[in-house]
Amino acid sequence: MEELIQIIQANIQYAHYIIFAALLLAGLNIPVSEDAMIFISALLASKHPDYLPHLFIGVYLGAYFSDLICYSLGRFLGPKLFKIRFFANMVPPERITKISTYYEKYGVITLILGRFIPFGVRNALFLTAGLGKMSFIKFALSDLLACTISTFSFFTLYFHFGESVINYIKQANILFFAMAFILLGVFWYRKKRAV
Repeated sequence: MEELIQIIQANIQYAHYIIFAALLLAGLNIPVSEDAMIFISALLASKHPDYLPHLFIGVYLGAYFSDLICYSLGRFLGPKLFKIRFFANMVPPERITKISTYYEKYGVITLILGRFIPFGVRNALFLTAGLGKMSFIKFALSDLLACTISTFSFFTLYFHFGESVINYIKQANILFFAMAFILLGVFWYRKKRAV
């Protein structure tokens, strides 16, 4: 990842193409961080304002098409994916059922919230949408909205506040996971007590 970032920084005039291509690879579950690509795009745009539209469009379209690729893997390869250890470990059958239920119950909200959760959760959501045979049009439109909100939000934050925002995001993630852990503990305790 570090080498990729160095290549991008050294070739600012082609950065948007490199970022777009890297994000397409992420759709195939090759470990390219969407968050890092948005961050580097925004930082480069703040230092080279002439390239701002190119960088934003490159990272935005890369993120969106990456999602469509990941969805398509689940949709068209389906259960064959489970024969590949990487995918089998990434999305166990129980998770597919659970996430499919979230899609049915909460719809586009699942994608919007899921796009803000790092560490591979996004690709698991998109893969699961494909495996669960979610309508392509419904997925494409829902993800277009979700991708627009998350990419624009992160790009704007990074563009205006740069590296200082990373510390706040790390703290927010720690707070988010701590709250989730506490809520799960309370839920578990109440369920145990009710039995």
